[in-house]
Amino acid sequence: MTAAGQHPPYAGMVSRLSGLAIDAGLLAVASSLAVSGVPAVWSALAGEPPGWLKAASAVVAAVLPVVYFTGCWWMTGQTLGSLLFGTVVRRTDGRHVGLCRALLRALVGLAIPVLWLIGLIGVLTDDKRRAWHDRLFGTVVRYIDRGP
Repeated sequence: MTAAGQHPPYAGMVSRLSGLAIDAGLLAVASSLAVSGVPAVWSALAGEPPGWLKAASAVVAAVLPVVYFTGCWWMTGQTLGSLLFGTVVRRTDGRHVGLCRALLRALVGLAIPVLWLIGLIGVLTDDKRRAWHDRLFGTVVRYIDRGP
């Protein structure tokens, strides 16, 4: 709550997209390291990596974005990108996002990224700057209250 007893303002389009760009870059690097880095290290040390290692690396890379977004939203409401831009995901009543809601929010966003991005148009028309997925999952994105 701010000094006047009000919640901090809702985050806008630029902050949200900028945070998402940071997260996407981070996940691209992490996924690439999982898919090619681990087998490359194995190859350098012991020759051709076994099939199970290649398969496990691919599974880790595929699951990593879901785990990242779900875990971040559930534990703190912030990904690295949102931390850098001072935003946080909360339920509309201000409470933390639960595990199930965070998981569903991540799964829908990652399964249908084009619709997720198009849904950000809602930020421009909603009084609480909610994207379509925020309305669907009962969430808002606010700036962090930095206090007085």
